[in-house]
Amino acid sequence: MVLTQNSGAILGPVARFLGMVMNGIFYVLNQIGIPNTGLAIIIMTILIYMALLPLTIRQQKFSKLSRKMQPEINKIQKKYAGRRDQTSQMRMNEEIQAVYKKYGVNATGSCIQLLIQMPILLGMYRVFYNIPAYVPMVKEAFFPLVDNLIKVDPAGEYLQTFSAANQFARQFENESFTTGVTTYVQNTFIDVLNKFSTADWGTLGEHFSNLQSDISNTVSKLSQYNSFLGLNISNSPSSMLQSAMSSGKYYMIIIALLIPFLAAFTQWLNVKLMPTGNENSKDQASTMMKSMNIYMPIMSAVFCFTLPSGMGIYWIAGAVIRSVQQVLINKHIDKMDIDAMVEKNVEKNKAKEEKSAPRRSNSAGSISTSAGMRGRGSVRNDKYATKLSQEKEDQVAAMRESRRNMNFKPDSLSARVKLVDDYNDSGKR
Repeated sequence: MVLTQNSGAILGPVARFLGMVMNGIFYVLNQIGIPNTGLAIIIMTILIYMALLPLTIRQQKFSKLSRKMQPEINKIQKKYAGRRDQTSQMRMNEEIQAVYKKYGVNATGSCIQLLIQMPILLGMYRVFYNIPAYVPMVKEAFFPLVDNLIKVDPAGEYLQTFSAANQFARQFENESFTTGVTTYVQNTFIDVLNKFSTADWGTLGEHFSNLQSDISNTVSKLSQYNSFLGLNISNSPSSMLQSAMSSGKYYMIIIALLIPFLAAFTQWLNVKLMPTGNENSKDQASTMMKSMNIYMPIMSAVFCFTLPSGMGIYWIAGAVIRSVQQVLINKHIDKMDIDAMVEKNVEKNKAKEEKSAPRRSNSAGSISTSAGMRGRGSVRNDKYATKLSQEKEDQVAAMRESRRNMNFKPDSLSARVKLVDDYNDSGKR
């Protein structure tokens, strides 16, 4: 959570790259006279989702083909219902894989696309949640207040009395903070101040009256950056609701509740437009997806009520963009001839099989040769092998003969050994 950016092995580089993009957008907006964080969040959200559009289209194609092939998979699963032995399970998996191959679908294709998207979307969250760490112009708004605040409260004792400091408690206990590493201390103070609500700034000004001028300058700059459609996006809807109740400005209650409501509604709309699998399917994956479709809008409302409004704007913008994309993608996919696509995949698979047939044939020949060399007659054909004595060979023959007359448990190792012996004997005959 430290201001010095995310340092994770995966999210760190992703967040730093997205931070540079965010900084570039903010710089352009500042050049044209509208340095606004909310607008920058919306523009960046649009750019990122446009960049992810090819992956989204592939994911929706996968969903469309999945619906097409689901009846065939259900039929195979019904065929092997109740059969839990290893052989039946292997055959069922082979037949299901054949269906995936027929439709040209990779069973893990959708997961891979999500794995690519998730670090990007989580990286965006990290950037939007801690904008001063990635946009130097916003960070500069906290100076000289931070330096002067460190002079009068070097241990941050008063700063830690605010609820905004709770999530940064470990940073105040860190050795870099306690030994007074300047950059670390500054970043910790900015981390806390960046989460301040309007009421928190007022309380800070009352306590440090000699810093009132610095506080006013910082609040003025941040207001210019954070004001979006009349809202201060650094305030959470929950804090706005409390402020409205205490000040008697009841119209602010509607504004405070509007962001979580829009977040839930746009998420619900996005879920409705998203293509789903077979509605009548009762498998575990389908049941889980249906549950997520119910709970995701509720979770969106809860998160956006407690987080800063800027995160709510990001959430809403993302859902709206995904919904627009989904309408366009659905129209594009509905025009596609799925049967022609399946036929094309079948032809492609045939071509691959024909191309790899000689290689498999050579490989099979090598395996057969090796197997033959290890067979029962190999001790007589291989001049380097040690010959068994007649007495030993008679003992082996007697053991095989006794095994041939025994009944073993199906699918046991002994039963399979007997099958191999029977096969070898039939080949010899």
